[in-house]
Amino acid sequence: MKLSGAIAAICLASASAFAPAPASRAPTLLQNQGNPNPFGTGESIQYDEGGAEAKDSGANYGRLRDKLNEADVERRKIEEEAKNRERAAEMKREERLKKIAYMRDMPEDTPAGTVDEFMFKEGVQDQLDKLDRDLVGLIPVKKRVKEIAALLVLDKMRRKLGFETAVPSLHMSFTGAPGTGKTTVAVRMGQILAKMGYSRRGHVVLATRDDLVGQYVGHTAPKTKEMIKKAMGGLLLVDEAYYLYNAANDRDYGQESIEILLNVMENNQDDLVVAVAGYKDRMDRFFSYIPGMMSRIGNHIDFPNYSADELVEIAAVMARELEYDISADAMPVFKSYIEARMELPYFSNARTVRNAMDRARMNSAIRTFEKYAIQGENGGMCSVDDLKSIAADDFQVLLDDIVNADVDKRIFA
Repeated sequence: MKLSGAIAAICLASASAFAPAPASRAPTLLQNQGNPNPFGTGESIQYDEGGAEAKDSGANYGRLRDKLNEADVERRKIEEEAKNRERAAEMKREERLKKIAYMRDMPEDTPAGTVDEFMFKEGVQDQLDKLDRDLVGLIPVKKRVKEIAALLVLDKMRRKLGFETAVPSLHMSFTGAPGTGKTTVAVRMGQILAKMGYSRRGHVVLATRDDLVGQYVGHTAPKTKEMIKKAMGGLLLVDEAYYLYNAANDRDYGQESIEILLNVMENNQDDLVVAVAGYKDRMDRFFSYIPGMMSRIGNHIDFPNYSADELVEIAAVMARELEYDISADAMPVFKSYIEARMELPYFSNARTVRNAMDRARMNSAIRTFEKYAIQGENGGMCSVDDLKSIAADDFQVLLDDIVNADVDKRIFA
């Protein structure tokens, strides 16, 4: 009985599920009758002729036109550069052909001029003679300078006849102790290069690390370029060049200066000669750190130390230039002083001689002043010879300072 009742209830529920909806139920509205716009209360999308889309289109058209114009200008530049290169190459070929024809038709007995003519006409011989007069000894250095001068003279003679020529690598390295004449040779080389037409001005600009390297970021490049600008047309001598590179500090600003110098040495070698100078052992170490510098320098000149006899001769040259007369008995005393001073630290060759000559002149002045001004000899009237004389006593004071001074104070004698 209970089972039949449950079955009847299930059948009744199924029938009502599949029965049609009652007629009295109102249909569901898909739109809001109070708002005709189903997407909100704002305005609907409208077509606006000449509006934002048109403006964007016009802007795009303008940009496209500019791009096309720029591309056209760039294309014309490229074509013009290509034509210029072709024209330059054609002119070079024509010059080459003219030179070949000139060399082919040149008589074998065409005079090229004598070497002496070029040496004297250009003033090169005069500069070499001055080098011989100004520098005592240094035979290897003078020989190397004459070899460079010979190359320049013969190169100019070849150019006169139409032979192919190229500017030789004139960058130099001067190694040696202080006072061996490196700066003097650099000045003479600058003048020789100017006489031969290999430099416009022939002047020498001396630079050190302080002149080339800055103290903060962005300071080094302007300083280095300023010194290069001053030296253009002449010779830039970088003294103690190894101080430009600090191997213990990768962030040292000297590396930037070296890179600028290397670039100038490669690209401006026809208008600037760079010479680096310093102690030989330190320069060798510097070149090992900067191989690009070593490969760009074609002339390495080593300046040996002077002997005692050469230093005595240098003193005689200095006295002659200053119009002093060194007495015959004074020279042995001076040589004894030089030999003693050479055994002490910080010996500087010709610079030590110059300092000794300055002290000898002062001793001569003191001696003459005391004789005539204080003691009143000859009524206080001194002669020309008294004003020009350097006696043995004037050098003996220097030698006594070394002999009698304490060991730790002898270097100041």
